[in-house]
Amino acid sequence: MKNRRTFIKKSGLALAASSLPMGLFSVPSKKQKLGVALVGLGYYSTDLLAPALQLTAHCELKGIVTGSPEKIPLWQQKYGIKDGNVYNYENMHTMANNDEIDIVYIVLPNKLHLPYAVIGAKAGKHVWCEKPMATTVDECEKMITACEKNNVQLTIGYRMQHEPVTQKIMGWAASKPYGPIKHLHTEAGFRNNANNPKHWKINKELGGGAMFDMGVYPLNAVRYCTGLEPISVSATQENTRSHIFDADETTFFTLEFSDGITAECKTTFAEQLNTLKVDCAKGGYTIRPFQSYSGVQGTTLDGKVLKPFQGNQQAKQMDADALAILNGTPNEVTVPGVEGLKDIRVVEAIFASAAKNGEHIKI
Repeated sequence: MKNRRTFIKKSGLALAASSLPMGLFSVPSKKQKLGVALVGLGYYSTDLLAPALQLTAHCELKGIVTGSPEKIPLWQQKYGIKDGNVYNYENMHTMANNDEIDIVYIVLPNKLHLPYAVIGAKAGKHVWCEKPMATTVDECEKMITACEKNNVQLTIGYRMQHEPVTQKIMGWAASKPYGPIKHLHTEAGFRNNANNPKHWKINKELGGGAMFDMGVYPLNAVRYCTGLEPISVSATQENTRSHIFDADETTFFTLEFSDGITAECKTTFAEQLNTLKVDCAKGGYTIRPFQSYSGVQGTTLDGKVLKPFQGNQQAKQMDADALAILNGTPNEVTVPGVEGLKDIRVVEAIFASAAKNGEHIKI
């Protein structure tokens, strides 16, 4: 991953390129698989998305966008990517003329989601964007507008909402098999050793920090478990390694809902955490781990076992999103931009509360 100076410079070039007029895009009806271009070739693209695209039935890896020329021959050799489907951040907009690429998957530092999503949309490509959608509500709204204006689908990569155990408890938000939810407790984190001081995840300027990286998991979880939107939040933050992190290392936040439900949440770069516990009037359930790439499983207080999904989460997510485009039914299975925006609206309130030492902030 490039350092912040390189990325910021390139994002400026990209914004200039994104102002160029682009034609609209439509998926030819004869296509059986949609072509995906990965924008950014860091860990998630390299170790998870690219391998998952070898397992998908409705989409396939067709292109790459990278600022690291040394990676290009490795990717071409491994995945057979054509020279004409290789782009950098300055010429990415020219894929408007490439019918082999239908989708751009934005896998960049959070602060750069907006400019490259706009370029993809103006190039007539459907936009898949990793979570969090962006770093501000304003950025989210601009992404939504750009995709709507160019008649392309905007989908946020909330893979957990495609994972079967998670889908089961999402259904329970409506069916309430254990009665009304009373309280939730959820934690997500890992020990970020911060070996690279230039890595974007520890730099506030690029949208780093525990809340943006891991905190969206507990936040989104309490929303999909309840099917409700929080009405207020209080939050505090800790940083035991301020000599390394200029972003938050740990964030604690409490969400309140209109019907009295409360959710205690924690996210951190200081320790391994991966639990979701839901207490209801007539029992409850615990999912542990609740946001891992595999092995998500749970138990209920009445003895039911929610067994882990044996497939590939990323492949399932991308196939569902691609099929939605092919069938023209995005709202049935995808996680749209408005969902990402709702999370970021709460994140903004979390940071506002933390800046005021835990003061309650209405959302």
